[in-house]
Amino acid sequence: MEHIGDAVPLTELLDERRHLVGVAHWMLGSRVTAERVADEAYREWYGLGDGERSRIQAPRTWLTHVVGGLSLARLAPLGPNGDTRGRSDCQGVCEDGPEREVSEVLLRVVDTLSPAQRAAFVLDGLYGAPASRAPRGAARSVPVRADPAVAARQGLRARSRRPAGRHEETVRAVRQACAHGNHEALAALLTDDVTAYFDGGGKVRAPVRPVTGDENVARSLITLLSACRRTTVDTWPVNGRTGLVARCDEQVAAVITLDLVHSRVAQVWAVLNPDKLRSWNRVAHESM
Repeated sequence: MEHIGDAVPLTELLDERRHLVGVAHWMLGSRVTAERVADEAYREWYGLGDGERSRIQAPRTWLTHVVGGLSLARLAPLGPNGDTRGRSDCQGVCEDGPEREVSEVLLRVVDTLSPAQRAAFVLDGLYGAPASRAPRGAARSVPVRADPAVAARQGLRARSRRPAGRHEETVRAVRQACAHGNHEALAALLTDDVTAYFDGGGKVRAPVRPVTGDENVARSLITLLSACRRTTVDTWPVNGRTGLVARCDEQVAAVITLDLVHSRVAQVWAVLNPDKLRSWNRVAHESM
């Protein structure tokens, strides 16, 4: 079960969002609308209280049910004779080989249903969640986060005390500890009261509040950047100084900057919001 203060591995974050967009795309037939539905589903997630989130043992399944409910709500006004727009695409849902053949046959059969019937079938048959039990689609407000002005002032104070010449060395040591999953070595590079901010922008399932304390931050960073063949972490210039850039499947999935106090990391700023990372991925694509 996910702990409220913990980060989620980058591979899981990207796969989860792709899955949600794929489900909505198949049901609605529009990539743009599917992205919006996925965003609405994450707003539902962030609208829950800590206790509610902690009781959800499978967040991806819960979010899939929400996406189904939101898609069903968009399809319902079309009526029984509405346009069956789910025909063309099962991107992100189907696999290659025999499974894909079965899925294509299933799609042809489901295409004979009305949009509302098709959506109900997806929720009940494919994801094990009857439409009547799917969470409502009403968006909830995202909880209030730390005051940006306060956070910015704290960052400036931290930067003003950063010893020259040690920053890049410390960042490289953090990357090394994360790459090897060395919790003890990473915690030793952090101040006791270190704070980590995870900016998911409501687009991915990032920690809701800042994570504090060397043990908690070390665990969150190692979880986020957990080593696997799909994830790489490199040192890279970020806003004029050395930071960390994490890629998953060759896509920039996180940009991390560190503020130091007396040669140890006092603040961590992790940008996970895919909207803010578009320029990074565009530059990377153009340089290939």
